[in-house]
Amino acid sequence: MRRAAALFAAALLASTAAPALAEPPPVPDRPLTDPAQEARARALFGDIRCVVCQHESIADSPAGIAADLRGLVREQIAAGKTDDEIKDDLIRRYGDYVLFQPPVRIGTWLLWFGPFALAAGAGVVLVLRARRRGTAEAAPLTEEEERALAELTADEENA
Repeated sequence: MRRAAALFAAALLASTAAPALAEPPPVPDRPLTDPAQEARARALFGDIRCVVCQHESIADSPAGIAADLRGLVREQIAAGKTDDEIKDDLIRRYGDYVLFQPPVRIGTWLLWFGPFALAAGAGVVLVLRARRRGTAEAAPLTEEEERALAELTADEENA
């Protein structure tokens, strides 16, 4: 009975504490007053990856950090920064992974060309295995095996 009461108390505590520990909802976005700047900001939102969700852009992500990044991008656009300057600042803060299409440089070669290198390597391995398997020759029959084969073929010819 005590165990059931303890489990009930733990479940009640967990259910009441969970909302308090959850991330607060993000502050609603405040669009820029200039429609051209807002359109530019929305275009950038689609190119920037949410650092929490990682599979969503900051335009689609409900995470608080995505809302913060949207606000940061809007602030920088309002301050007159170019798209490249904004992206460079985000890369400086979060690394190349923050962009859906990271720049091609020595540090990202594996990211860009790794899948092609793996596919090419697998193809080379398959070709080498096929060649090795095709060049293997059967060992010649021993005298005993030749006699057994002659007996079998003689029996089939007589039948």
